[in-house]
Amino acid sequence: MDNAGFAQRAEAAETRIRELFETTPCARNDHLSHRFGADIWLKREDLTPVRSYKLRGAWNAMNKVRAQDPDQNLFVCASAGNHAQGVAYACRQLGVRGVIFMPVTTPQQKIQKTRIFGGDWIDIQLVGDYFDDTLAAAQAHCAQAGGHFLAPFDDVDVIEGQATVAVEALRQMGAPDIVIVPIGGGGLSAGMVSYFRERSPDAEFILVEPRGGRSFWAALANGGPVTLEQVDSFVDGAAVARIGALPFSMLSDTPRDNVFAVSEDRVCATILELLNVEGIVLEPAGALSVDVLEDLRDRIAGKRVLCVTTGGNFDFERLPEVKERAQKYQGLKKYFILRMPQRPGALREFLEMLGPNDDIARFEYLKKSARNFGSVLIGIETEAPENFKVLFGKMDVAGLTYRDITEDKALSEFLI
Repeated sequence: MDNAGFAQRAEAAETRIRELFETTPCARNDHLSHRFGADIWLKREDLTPVRSYKLRGAWNAMNKVRAQDPDQNLFVCASAGNHAQGVAYACRQLGVRGVIFMPVTTPQQKIQKTRIFGGDWIDIQLVGDYFDDTLAAAQAHCAQAGGHFLAPFDDVDVIEGQATVAVEALRQMGAPDIVIVPIGGGGLSAGMVSYFRERSPDAEFILVEPRGGRSFWAALANGGPVTLEQVDSFVDGAAVARIGALPFSMLSDTPRDNVFAVSEDRVCATILELLNVEGIVLEPAGALSVDVLEDLRDRIAGKRVLCVTTGGNFDFERLPEVKERAQKYQGLKKYFILRMPQRPGALREFLEMLGPNDDIARFEYLKKSARNFGSVLIGIETEAPENFKVLFGKMDVAGLTYRDITEDKALSEFLI
């Protein structure tokens, strides 16, 4: 891709987007600025009409296609998340037909939101258990029906649309020292980096991936995009198996010291902090740029920092899982299997070991036959991590046999 004049094209895209929605807020956050000793600003892409930045790229691409071919009235995409909702919303606003392919396993909440945004202008097709099957079906349908396929990130017009986040932010806050952006498929980060290179070249970029989906890091190490064998889909807005070829070509000179991976469990703690302290609802991908501040304390001290909160499509049915993962990361919740003697008073003796701030969140007796000992699955919540050191010390003195399975992924998934 020829990047010459990219900033001007992004600015033209921003003008087109004003037909659709107002500029999203970009403001200094006092809480985070005080906590990290920096001047931290949040660009609130969780406040677009579809609660993510994805609408920008879809709208820009569809407008440019229609300008070149006014008779094109069919757009097709494959997505189980924010891209689908952005395309659906744009279809309704433009008055064009859209066919949106989603995996059969897509949660009903996402299907319903996509249908609400698109109304009668869209058709949702549920195809395939895995996204690769969904994508193949969408592309085949698009070719057969003569539609235009809207890629979520590997498309020059989509990238220009996503770059409008940078156009607005630079106008709103002035030149930042550091810009922090989540990276998944790469459309947003490629667009923002390319824009700032022309308009504010001194800005340093930090790109953030979830630890369970480091496709950009793998591409840098490989010298080109590579498909990850396994992806943790928890941070579903950024955990992709393969970064787009076009975004990677625009980002391939990124220093590796500027690429960070963050723990999915720590992201959960950040989601809860922003919800409880600031009243900001973010999806896991939307919290990445804030979460990584913890790893950048020395680097950002005294600097003017822009964090892009990319989306707020959070299903509150996930809140118990988010809370549990946050507690586990903070050391406030543990699961263990206790080998307990089968005699009167044994359970009472264990309960007396618990401190005043220790709470039993799970208790399941696993004994399957008549033995002198039985296994108990126990989950304990507490108010300070050091309380577990006290509890386990008492259990050791009492000669109890136990196994901490909090970080044992296989056992945790099977038993918890």
